[in-house]
Amino acid sequence: MTTPRPQGVPILRLGDVLVTGLLNELDDKSAVLFTDELTERIVSDSARGVLIDISRLEIIDSFVARTLMELTTMSRLLGARVIVAGMRPAVAITLVELGIRLTGVETALNAEQGLTALGWQRTLEAPGHDLVG
Repeated sequence: MTTPRPQGVPILRLGDVLVTGLLNELDDKSAVLFTDELTERIVSDSARGVLIDISRLEIIDSFVARTLMELTTMSRLLGARVIVAGMRPAVAITLVELGIRLTGVETALNAEQGLTALGWQRTLEAPGHDLVG
């Protein structure tokens, strides 16, 4: 019998892009688990892109900022481009006020823009269906 794995941050796959997000409750243990799982998924899913949605993150500190930079670096080493999307204005202001630079971290205003930058496109209609009758 295997021990159940602790529930972490969900990581969804959309084609060759992985989509995940961060919440305020990112402590040392959950950051390590998240980093391990995300890097393993990049390899196992042959992901070429990762979108990390931080729109639910209301505050940021140097630990979360460092985690984002490390994830970006590790992902790049594994061949995946990372975009952090959905940063709230208060989070951006806090980063600037604390003098924290997200070196090497690409950002997008929201998840849809981030996915577009990664080359993922939403299909508006089912393939093979013409709108003209």
